[in-house]
Amino acid sequence: MGVVVLYGSETGTCELVADNVVDALSSYDTSLYDMMEFDPEDLDSDDFLIVVCSTYGDGELPTGAEPFYEALCDEEPDLAGLRFATFGLGDSIYEETFNRGGEIISEKLTELGAKQVGEHGRHDASSSVRPKDQAQEWAKKIADEFLGG
Repeated sequence: MGVVVLYGSETGTCELVADNVVDALSSYDTSLYDMMEFDPEDLDSDDFLIVVCSTYGDGELPTGAEPFYEALCDEEPDLAGLRFATFGLGDSIYEETFNRGGEIISEKLTELGAKQVGEHGRHDASSSVRPKDQAQEWAKKIADEFLGG
């Protein structure tokens, strides 16, 4: 089983956070991809998927996640058997749309048959916690619970 880490970003922060997730999972066969360059048909139910996605504008997907999401909508692949976890980035000053980008991707993956596991990680840009630190701790917890430590 491999771990596939996908990130969708507007300003590049998600890429840095995803790099830290990969570092936290260094004992696993882990691959990192930009959602702009990943075809949903390459998702394999034998892999474990980790999605790192920011929120942009009024609770929308970042530009970097749109091609992947649109391909999911157009192709509607059967994702039964795929397990995934999501780490979102947002800012709680936008109460109504806080971390909505990650939720949009998670909802679509679930709709297509994938199973979300673990806590949906939610970084708050208004907090003093650095996103990469929170993401590393979150990834270690996901690994312990769902990847066999």
